Amino acid sequence: MKLNKEWHLEHKMPKKPSVEQQISWHLEHQKYCQCAPIPKKLLEEIKKRNLEI
Repeated sequence: MKLNKEWHLEHKMPKKPSVEQQISWHLEHQKYCQCAPIPKKLLEEIKKRNLEI
């Protein structure tokens, strides 16, 4: 899995993010950097909301 350092520097996860912020960040992360998978609990929440990964 390759790290996109530029993307990470420009897109910091907010401190104490809401679930919506976490989902948004991780979905964008998957588009531009695949250095880590979406956490399991968050992936379950994404599926519950019928969001496209």
